[in-house]
Amino acid sequence: MRRGRDRNDPARWFKGMRASLLACFAILLLASSATAQTTSRLVGYLDTVDPASVVPGADQFGAPEGAPPLVPVLREGEVAGYAYLTSDVVNTAGYSGKYIDVLVGLDTDGTIVGAQLLEHHEPIVLIGIPEARIETYMSELVGFNPLKAAAAGEEPPDVDIVSGATVTVLVIGDSILRSAARMGRRIAGSPDPADTTRRIVDPDAGEVTDWLTLLGNGAIRRLSISVEDVNRAFEQSGGARAAERPEKGPPDAVFAEIYVALVSHPAIGRSLLGDAGFERLQGRLDEDQSAILVMGEGRYSFKGSGYVRGGIFDRIQLTQGAESIRFRDKQHERIADLAPGDAPSFNEIALFRIPEDARIRPAETWSLHLLVQRAIGALDKAFVTFALDYRLPAPYAQTIRKATPPPDGRGATTEAPVAPALDESPGQAETPLWQRIWRSKVASISVLVAMLAALTAIFFFQDILVKRPKLFDRIRLVYLGVTLVWLGWVAKAQLSVVNVLAFAQALRTDFQWSYFLADPLIFILWFSVAAALLFWGRGPFCGWLCPFGALQELANRAGRLLRIPQVKVPWALHERLWPIKYIIFLVLFGVSLTSLALAEQLSEIEPFKTAIILRFLRDWWFVLFAVSLLVAGLFIERFFCRYLCPLGAALAIPGRLRMFDWLKRYRDCGNPCMRCHNECPVGAIHPEGHINPNECISCLHCQVLYHHDHKCPVMIQKRLKREKRAAMASPSMRGAAAAPPRTAPTPQEGD
Repeated sequence: MRRGRDRNDPARWFKGMRASLLACFAILLLASSATAQTTSRLVGYLDTVDPASVVPGADQFGAPEGAPPLVPVLREGEVAGYAYLTSDVVNTAGYSGKYIDVLVGLDTDGTIVGAQLLEHHEPIVLIGIPEARIETYMSELVGFNPLKAAAAGEEPPDVDIVSGATVTVLVIGDSILRSAARMGRRIAGSPDPADTTRRIVDPDAGEVTDWLTLLGNGAIRRLSISVEDVNRAFEQSGGARAAERPEKGPPDAVFAEIYVALVSHPAIGRSLLGDAGFERLQGRLDEDQSAILVMGEGRYSFKGSGYVRGGIFDRIQLTQGAESIRFRDKQHERIADLAPGDAPSFNEIALFRIPEDARIRPAETWSLHLLVQRAIGALDKAFVTFALDYRLPAPYAQTIRKATPPPDGRGATTEAPVAPALDESPGQAETPLWQRIWRSKVASISVLVAMLAALTAIFFFQDILVKRPKLFDRIRLVYLGVTLVWLGWVAKAQLSVVNVLAFAQALRTDFQWSYFLADPLIFILWFSVAAALLFWGRGPFCGWLCPFGALQELANRAGRLLRIPQVKVPWALHERLWPIKYIIFLVLFGVSLTSLALAEQLSEIEPFKTAIILRFLRDWWFVLFAVSLLVAGLFIERFFCRYLCPLGAALAIPGRLRMFDWLKRYRDCGNPCMRCHNECPVGAIHPEGHINPNECISCLHCQVLYHHDHKCPVMIQKRLKREKRAAMASPSMRGAAAAPPRTAPTPQEGD
């Protein structure tokens, strides 16, 4: 008789279903109400910020004016400067795909006098880069006036980039400088340079020609950087650690060679892309939108690999005056070959569309900056930049004068407001960012979907697999290896309790699905976890899809091979230790209700970020903590999962709603047999044989024992009876029973 068979009772099943549906309905209702109650973030921030931290000496914020909102900052009732939120003016999405909110202060001349990082969800900062380093980076922009610098032909200040968070700080720096230029013009009441006399592209000028002609007339510009140039630049930068690691090779060897052309001009575009390629480009460009072609040769890639993870090309930047552009994957197209027969071959050719909302005048002089990085430690890098100036040659351009209307004053602006949205402005017909990210990760998504399909098959056909212990063990080892190496260390798709806290916070504030769709692997994993919770509880994730859980189990197996003794925690102590993880989760959840940032810091109780995301390349105290947990797991299998994991606790609570219980038990389980209790890797089976679903990780080891006819007493008895019946039914036994008894031979006469 199967223990716990009342779970199959229809009334109980429908009761569980009703509870599940009610829970889902409550979540959807809460989400919709939260979305409807979204308010301006700027107004909410002003109540928590000291005015003096944005504009020195100020004591009060005035009322927001205009769109985007510009807030006068007062000192004794007089305007001392202005403040605004960068995400209200320009796109500030970073690696996470979410807003990076920076409150910037300008004085009455448009000079940057303060900047405060208010909110972000950048994973690389949350998991190891101190925010103080980001704040130091921003402080070096204080004192810079983008309008005066542009008028004098000066570059933005050369500040130290925070290594390990390159994309994040570049987005922050670009957003501060670009927004300061726009809001500075608004404060000064000066027109945009694009609205005055200017040089524009002449689309009818020029003709289709060859590579050498374009290179000779300046339509293609070239930047060549040698190994000696790079080493000299790092020496002159003043960084001793970078200078001590010079680039190897002959001094005159090519380090990087970059070619740039404005291919949105018809003559240049048709020459380099061919008629078909140019027509395809035209179909993707909006009116008055420009595009450039970047071609690279040498040992250093101008693309790098950062855009694969974060969607941002962090090695190149286009600047013009106070405007700067960091290209994203949505603006990029890979080009295989060039049309001219005399064109050289390149390692990489990339087509970039300049965002329509960028204030770039393509016919005027602009610069493409190449950021060269050099590793100086496990996580630290040094940086130098090289600039390639481009000016559309006279034969391809013309000069016009455009009448400008008088400015509307400081409280209004003639500029089209930039909506503070995750994607581009509402007027654009661009595909949402999350959709472009999903399309760029089709291969990774396919692998993850295949993993989930395989795991589903394992659970549905578990009765067949667990009857073959060696086969099942090999399948589980391979699956855990893929989970650790590919899902964890390569794809970095490690779920965390931070995701749970952020989701709960979003439900209470400004819930938007685009926040959670920005990382497809994490979203798919959470979707699969939600489905698994209704079917089987938390076990499928904790036992199969958690990279750190896989690391613990594989490490423990290696320890057993090395004959490391295993510690059996007494049951009385064990059942008093496992509630610790629930207490940890409740504390984190309670803290998140008042301060999500503090809760994210306290969630460092999880070693996932150190061991999986950063692969132990972190400050020594984080590494020591993670290694200590793994060492404890060598003696007590899955030590962290058993007693400390807040994510496991968070999943166990809704896991009580599961609809199925496919873990089979015998009446004899726990009385007298306790083999499953003794061998359960996480101590989820009570001495009396009952399986605690809150603690079960669905490793299916108990199901292997359930069918094992040399370990399970019930199966052993069945096997012995079967063997006895088989022996009794064998031909030799039947022959022995049918043959007459043998008698001694009769003595013959004469013997």
